[in-house]
Amino acid sequence: MLQMAEGKTTFTGASIADYIASRANEQQRKDCKQLMAMFRRITRKPPKMWGPSIVGYDSYRYTYESGRTGVAPLAGFAIRGRDLVLYVDVEGATQQALLSKLGKHSMGKVCLYIRRIADVDMSVLEKIVNGSIATTRRRYGR
Repeated sequence: MLQMAEGKTTFTGASIADYIASRANEQQRKDCKQLMAMFRRITRKPPKMWGPSIVGYDSYRYTYESGRTGVAPLAGFAIRGRDLVLYVDVEGATQQALLSKLGKHSMGKVCLYIRRIADVDMSVLEKIVNGSIATTRRRYGR
């Protein structure tokens, strides 16, 4: 799922409240609260800051075919300018079908960009996040 260069994005212990206050506009602050509640409900884990800008939930250890290993958040989001970015694995037909029902968004490899929570169907978003977590756990273990 969310795979980063070792050392660059690691658990920092920084304040999530400070991060959101420094980056988010009023609407994004409200949306971040909703996202945080959703991720907490799904993962049953508290949020932690990873690097300077990722609010992450739980973690997993990955190993590339090259042998390089690292630890990354199992699920998470960031504020990137006017967008909120959720880090999700959307490989597979089921995830792609859900994306088509999500609402207004754009997608990178593992970056799901949304402008506002009101633009998407939250129940579909929850299914996408759950599917992403399940895929990551299948691929890398618990």
